[in-house]
This record gives sequence, structure tokens and C-alpha cells, in this order.
Amino acid sequence: MPSPSAAPSTAYLVAVLAIVFGITLALRALPFALLRTLRGSPVVRQLAVWMPVGVLAILAVTALHGTVTADPRGTVYALIAVAVTGGVHLGFGRRTILSVGIGTALYVVLLNAL
Repeated sequence: MPSPSAAPSTAYLVAVLAIVFGITLALRALPFALLRTLRGSPVVRQLAVWMPVGVLAILAVTALHGTVTADPRGTVYALIAVAVTGGVHLGFGRRTILSVGIGTALYVVLLNAL
């Protein structure tokens, strides 16, 4: 029996990595396999519409919570940045990355420059 401080063999490490790889691949592929069968479902169509909005709302609330509770000046800047983000999102064809990027950049500039 090997001592407790002995390093595991190469075969053992390869076997562990293969198992981890297989489980990870299966867990990543499972939603796509299930989605294929549910694609026509009205629930899945509604989720496709509302999930991005929900994720962004949760991200915004989580990110702004610390600012709003910690710094009154930052609260005003956060509200300005949120308004600009919404305006850019609606004004430039609902491009999420563009609107979030511009809103974030504005917030950083407002916090650091003023």
C-alpha cells in the first residue's frame, strides 16, 4: 500500500480527468438536447424573450445595491447611468452590449471625474 504522501499515478490522474470531462460535457450538452424537443413550447418562447431582461435586471440590482447604500453621490450617478443605458438600448436597436458598455463607461467616468 502506498504511503499517504505519495503522488497519484499518471493513469489515475488521466482517469479522473476523463471522468470530470465526461460529466462536464454531459451537463453542458443536456440543456441543448432538451431544448431541441421543447423548441415549439410557448413557455420556452416566452423564456427566450424575458430571460435576457431578467438577467440584466438582477445584475443591475446586485451591482447598484452597494452603491446606493454606501454613497449618496454615487446613487445620483448610478441613476443617470441607468437612464442613459435604457436610452441607448431603446434608441440604438436594443443592442445590449452597446447599451451596457456605454452605461458602465458613463458611470465610471462620473464616479472618477466628478
